Amino acid sequence: MTSGDPVSLAERRARLARRHHLAPGAAAPDVGGAARSLIGLHSTDPASVYLSAWARVRGLTHADVDRALYEDRTVVKHLAMRRTVWAVATELMPVVQAAASDDVARVQRRNLSRDVVRAGLTDDGERWVAEAEAATVAALAELGPTSGRSLTSLVPALQAKLRYGEGDKAQTVGVVTRVMTVLSASGQVTRARAGGAWHDRQPRWVLMRDWCPMCTQRPRLEAPGARVELARHWLRAFGPATRDDLKWWTGWTVTQTKAALSDAGVVEVLLDDGRDAVVLNDDHEPTQPVSPWVALLPSLDPTTMGWKNRDWYLGSHRRLLFDPYGNAGPTIWSDGRVVGGWGQRSDGQVVVRLLDDIGTEKIAQVDSEASRLSEWLGGVSVRPSFPTPLHRELSG
Repeated sequence: MTSGDPVSLAERRARLARRHHLAPGAAAPDVGGAARSLIGLHSTDPASVYLSAWARVRGLTHADVDRALYEDRTVVKHLAMRRTVWAVATELMPVVQAAASDDVARVQRRNLSRDVVRAGLTDDGERWVAEAEAATVAALAELGPTSGRSLTSLVPALQAKLRYGEGDKAQTVGVVTRVMTVLSASGQVTRARAGGAWHDRQPRWVLMRDWCPMCTQRPRLEAPGARVELARHWLRAFGPATRDDLKWWTGWTVTQTKAALSDAGVVEVLLDDGRDAVVLNDDHEPTQPVSPWVALLPSLDPTTMGWKNRDWYLGSHRRLLFDPYGNAGPTIWSDGRVVGGWGQRSDGQVVVRLLDDIGTEKIAQVDSEASRLSEWLGGVSVRPSFPTPLHRELSG
């Protein structure tokens, strides 16, 4: 593969299979290894971390994921790219913070400062937000891991309400979620173990400096250099890809994306559909072919959500497998392309729907994976935050 050469669909799919730990013989060694290869695992749905890791680490137990998240802390939950919650590989936290999270925090803090003034809570929005942040941090310093509900009862500022819309469409919401968003994106707090089961959606909050000292004690990186490093990590996992793909995945501006790529050491290539793309200039070697494979990936899995331009692996299935806002539901993969989706019955049993003809042998593999996942879930029903049309059909 050299500058200007077309990259075949087979090459892209083989890279995906190996680098995303989905091909036979390419499993990740552990949860941290899976997250490190992909920068992070999506965690907007808490269960997705477990299911994304299950698909990539052979013999994984729930306790293994708990240990990585809450004991060894080789991955840390963090608000980052596209204002999304990720379980980020710990050693990449400083890069992600400077390259993406700081910008998210800046925007969210500015928006909240504006909204509390509009709501009549104060005439000085920036001061109000700063004081609310400081009061929440002080409470967590004293209490340790604490639920949002408990924080609201202890910090008066968090009891404030914001009103959105007019008339019948008006909504009143608590400010606590907005404040915790700012604190999370700015790297001051993180999500500790929830008070309930592994799939519980209500986190307990804890100070990042207490939870992950190495995440806060390292020197802060400058944003331009961090964006270059993040671009290189991303291209190692997701390249070759278009500039648009990188811009979308990171949430950067066009200018930020161009600047990062200009210093990342990339070369131009053509994709099989004629679109221009880039690949790292030290990543030209063709990938060894992989054995046939299938995988059941959860909603918002980092592979399904890895590119803005998805036709090369999604085909015509976007309407059934994504919600209107671009959130992926549970998917079935075969040899580097999406061929269906899965859901669960009321008893927790995994059920599948194939949208392509993949042959008898592959169907048997899919059924085997569905049985293996049902056993691993043990009757627990996992419901995505963003249900898709096919998931509703299968799980209704």
